[in-house]
Amino acid sequence: MTEQQLDRRGFLSLCSRAGVASALLPGVLYTLSAQAQQAGKTDAIKVTPELLDQAATLAGVKLTEAQRAMMLDGVESQRDSYDEIRKLAMPNSVAPAFVFDPLPAGAVIETGGREPQWATVEAMPVPSKIEELAFATVGELAALVKARKVTASQLTEMYLTRLKRYDSSLHFVITLTEERARAQAKAADAEIAAGLYRGPLHGIPWGAKDLLAVKGYPTTWGAGGFEKQILDSDATVVERLDAAGAILVAKLTLGALAMGDKWFGGRTRNPWNPTQGSSGSSAGPASAVAAGCVGFAIGSETLGSISSPSTRCGDTGLRPTFGFVPRTGAMALSWTMDKLGPICRSVEDCAMALQAIHGPDGMDLSVRRAAFNWDADFDWKSLRIGYFKTEFDPIQPFKPREPKPGETADQKKQREQRNAMLAAGHARRDYDQQFDMAALDALRKMGVQLLPVELPKLPYGAMAPLLTAEAAAAFDSLTMTGRDSLLTEQGIEDWPNAFRVARLYPAVEYIQANRARTLAIQQFSRLFDQVDIIVAPTYGEQLVATNLTGHPALILPNGLRGSDAPKPPKIDDGDEDNIGGPGTPVSLTLLAAHYQDAKLCAFGRAYQNATGFHKLHPRLD
Repeated sequence: MTEQQLDRRGFLSLCSRAGVASALLPGVLYTLSAQAQQAGKTDAIKVTPELLDQAATLAGVKLTEAQRAMMLDGVESQRDSYDEIRKLAMPNSVAPAFVFDPLPAGAVIETGGREPQWATVEAMPVPSKIEELAFATVGELAALVKARKVTASQLTEMYLTRLKRYDSSLHFVITLTEERARAQAKAADAEIAAGLYRGPLHGIPWGAKDLLAVKGYPTTWGAGGFEKQILDSDATVVERLDAAGAILVAKLTLGALAMGDKWFGGRTRNPWNPTQGSSGSSAGPASAVAAGCVGFAIGSETLGSISSPSTRCGDTGLRPTFGFVPRTGAMALSWTMDKLGPICRSVEDCAMALQAIHGPDGMDLSVRRAAFNWDADFDWKSLRIGYFKTEFDPIQPFKPREPKPGETADQKKQREQRNAMLAAGHARRDYDQQFDMAALDALRKMGVQLLPVELPKLPYGAMAPLLTAEAAAAFDSLTMTGRDSLLTEQGIEDWPNAFRVARLYPAVEYIQANRARTLAIQQFSRLFDQVDIIVAPTYGEQLVATNLTGHPALILPNGLRGSDAPKPPKIDDGDEDNIGGPGTPVSLTLLAAHYQDAKLCAFGRAYQNATGFHKLHPRLD
């Protein structure tokens, strides 16, 4: 990652601030008018030619005097129409009347499903202490449960005990679902004893990111003001995991309204270094999996929320193709970018979870009837493997910012502090690149012929305000009522400010950005005419690009930093995702074409089998 590239959180902030430069009047007027009314002023702000001129300047549009006069009535009328919509008081669960489709024209997807072919795992000897199974994969646990060497109830009690023990230091639990879990475990044990085995998730305890609705329990979205929110139905993925026999033991943390790792109860911590946050927003799922406190977890990603915490915590994360997993019952942040996916200890664990949760539910209209045909014996050597060559090029030497003529003492101090921060970030990226290069070497040793490809040159950053515009609509009532003040974080990069800025994003520019997104989908999809899988560093432009285009990503543990690694900042303020430090994990990302998630996982499993990095886990005691 070059000095000019941004971490995920900073990238969002920049895009949000950039929205101000394209502001148009109607959104500004309505916001000002509504806030004035809340302050007890009953009169809406009058639209004047001067206001129109100021708004036009922000939008980069030149108006003549005659044009301004002609616009006045139309702008007033348009502003008044907002009130009629607002009276509907639409909840977060109401989606817009359009459905995002990431497939380019002419794309063909496989729809015929086949029975999954899981790897054969012999049941290991039962340890003297069941807690020794805490870091076992789902496949290993499933073999023991199926052979009736370990019961679902035993696993459930073990994980509940660990969740309680380590939550005091890692802060990854919002709500334990003990009563529900014990009832499910008892039922699973009875079914398995009767020979009714549902599959590899039967009897396996799991954790849900607390943006998934679970009937009878709070669904807090990690945010102040929502601590006691209870939704009256289960999310589709919860229903499907119930049907697979999995046992929900906890609702796990997320940064407030799916940003970062800080929630209303504190900051979720990284098990490898608890002085650091776990990153986010799937903070609790990543931390709990890495700490051996659940068998697997379900998280979500809109712009890095599976990728980033999986990297920080050393997990295997799968961000499926957009439209593979229904989001019904999940908090909406961005209807065209939200994706639910598993965070696990191995690739095949992710495949087991995706097998259970994918496919249409008749309610989330973005979900296609696409097949996920998992075959552990798939010949991955038949796949063409590409890599983003320039993303692996040596990092250029750091160049500090030079003083400007007439620099004051305060400006000098700020420049020096900025240079020190940039130099530290550069040193960390420079150190971490050895792991990316080692991954390419490991792939070549596996017999892979790496084919160079290039990320299409498009302004992905200019498309990212689509996310904040949709998020501002999803949480419109927070901004308009002032309840955004209840959210924990109130900085320039946080949701309250981002929502306010996004209200100034014009509808015309939103549509133009979506047209640019169509070009991104077309051009990115053409890469998969040349190759089947693309290897990439986890950070950089591909993270933004593929979240916009809806392509699947698999995040793999790729080793641990050594004792010679640059030290992390003394305080993790959440502004940098990949802050590093001795003894902490790094990751690698694999990408594939739309709905080629099974091939993606097959190749990822081969890499894991060759490297074994997924078997590493932190020492907690």
